[in-house]
Amino acid sequence: MDLSVLLPLVGILVVAAGFAGILAGLFGVGGGIILVPAYFYVFSATGFDGPQLMQICLATSLASIIVTSTRSVMAHNKRGAVDWDILKSWAPGIALGAVVGVLIAAGLRSDALAVIFAVLATIVGIYLAFGRKDWRIAPQMPGTVTRSILSPVLGFLSVLMGIGGGSFGVPLMTLYSVPMHRAVATAAGFGLLIAVPSVLGFIFVQVDGAPPWTLGAVNGPAFLITICMTVLTAPLGAKLAHALDAMVLRRIFAVFILIVAANMMREALWG
Repeated sequence: MDLSVLLPLVGILVVAAGFAGILAGLFGVGGGIILVPAYFYVFSATGFDGPQLMQICLATSLASIIVTSTRSVMAHNKRGAVDWDILKSWAPGIALGAVVGVLIAAGLRSDALAVIFAVLATIVGIYLAFGRKDWRIAPQMPGTVTRSILSPVLGFLSVLMGIGGGSFGVPLMTLYSVPMHRAVATAAGFGLLIAVPSVLGFIFVQVDGAPPWTLGAVNGPAFLITICMTVLTAPLGAKLAHALDAMVLRRIFAVFILIVAANMMREALWG
């Protein structure tokens, strides 16, 4: 490919990955809600736009989330913000849901996964834009029965979007009265619980017409570019999370997500 085309595409990945790292620390998200559309655009522009393109985008995003979430959890834990009891009790269900998500995603066409991503991202964006921080379902996190239902659903939906646990985990925990900063920090740990088992599954998915240096559905070059940026910027996001007004930030983020979701829907339905 001509360098005049390739270099701008690499530049897009670098910027998107840096932004994703900041979001990982700031909102407890793994950055996938930014990375998946960026990968989709870059791979499409380089001619790799087959029926399994979204599997590559999801898998590569989740692989990078392993690194991003680890960095984010460490940064938050230094501030004592991670609730390890929640992480331990939710871990089995989230991991189970992630594995089921891989099995479902591996059998879907790229355009179907793109529509699913757009719909779920729109729901997340609307909640972030209009949700109130005083909304509560209960004064504490749910017990065994409710947790056994919610935790696999959280893992499953996150894999279908190629994201960490923050986009669903933070709203969920705040609805159950977990303080925002603690929810953000703990959701970063959800990202690890989702990404590790799902990436292990995606490595064994056979993708026809994948870009060069792709293992299963995980693209090596995109993964390396991403982690080089996110390890630098995730701690910055964690620092900002403890210094800025969370409600203003989440609404700015919501507008961005809605724009991304609308564009992904347009690409999936009309190309």
